[in-house]
Amino acid sequence: MLDTMRFVPEMIEVKRGETVRFLLSNDGAVLHEFVLGTKAILDEHVRMMAQHPDMPHEADYMAHVDPGKTGEVVWTFNRAGRFNYACLVAGHYQAGMVGAVLVK
Repeated sequence: MLDTMRFVPEMIEVKRGETVRFLLSNDGAVLHEFVLGTKAILDEHVRMMAQHPDMPHEADYMAHVDPGKTGEVVWTFNRAGRFNYACLVAGHYQAGMVGAVLVK
C-alpha cells in the first residue's frame, strides 16, 4: 500500500479453490484499507461511504492498515472470474488505488 494510491502488486492470478493470505504492508504516511470484492460491490461500498463517512465497517474481506503497520486478509476463492481489491478511504479508490485478482 503506497501513498501514490497504488497497490503492489496490482494484479495476481490464483486457481479456483485456492486460499490466499494477503499480507498488507502500509508503506505510506496515511491510513489505507484493503477491501476485496467485485467492481459492482466496491462501487456500491464507495457510494455508501460517501453518504456515511464515519460509519464503522469490519468484515472478513477487508482490513484497515495504519501507516507503517501491517494487516492481513485470508480468502478462499471458490469461483472463477475477475475480482478486485481496493482502498476505499475517501478519494483513494477514485485516484486508482485498485488491484485485480484473476481466478482461473
